[in-house]
Amino acid sequence: MIRLLIATAGLHQSETTLLLSTQLARRAGIIPTVLTVVKSENNRGRAAPILAHACQMVGPEISNLQTKVRVGQPAEEIIREAEEGHYDLIVMGEKRDYDLMTRLLGSTAKRVIEHAPCPVIIAKGKIGPIHRILLCDSGAESVSLLNRFIARLPALVEGDIEITVLHVMSQMTAGPGVRGKQLRASAEELIQERTPEGEILEQDVQILQKSNLQPQPKVRHGLVVNEILAEAQGGDYDLVVIGAHRGAGWERLLLDDLAQQIIEQMDRPVLVVR
Repeated sequence: MIRLLIATAGLHQSETTLLLSTQLARRAGIIPTVLTVVKSENNRGRAAPILAHACQMVGPEISNLQTKVRVGQPAEEIIREAEEGHYDLIVMGEKRDYDLMTRLLGSTAKRVIEHAPCPVIIAKGKIGPIHRILLCDSGAESVSLLNRFIARLPALVEGDIEITVLHVMSQMTAGPGVRGKQLRASAEELIQERTPEGEILEQDVQILQKSNLQPQPKVRHGLVVNEILAEAQGGDYDLVVIGAHRGAGWERLLLDDLAQQIIEQMDRPVLVVR
């Protein structure tokens, strides 16, 4: 069973978080917990109306909903709860802060994504039933993003789900051995020619087919962030799945740059799998 941690602060973006969590919880085998974090023991009274609102929105759809309150800094307490509770997925909203301290330390969502022990969904945009998933597999790691996605969250790909596996070929990052033809090729052409990108896509298709799905491989050509955003909007997907690397110190900022841009600019829910 998937253990779902719903992090809510009672702010406007929490409405989106709760709506998406309700959609996820409707799938079989999901045990949800609603968590809110207060800064000090003196603020515990503020948690009651937040949790009551969450129960009012989610409770009618979920019979085994649990609630929790933790005291401290939001990002640290969400991560600690996820670790101690052995959760499989965190759903939270995104608060846009532009003050200097936030830019230096990172937003709560960014810090949770970087350090959480499980995948994180950033709830945003229009929320509805999840029928179409866009999975963006860069092939940058030896273990496929799709392998990790299915291993951690199998319930999300069960039932009436359409999955598109997207690879973006960027001329800016193309290696010296990549021919110009490949930079214009379709997914089917790359698979037939047994290119590295084609082998990644074919592997992903085979993995999904084992889960009784009929995925659609797709290639776009251009700047990675721009092409992922364009495909997400043009294909009207309900959920976008991306990978993110975790480094140390300043290296972390460089490795996570593409993922951060996608999360900030995407107009629909984003699931981040490390």
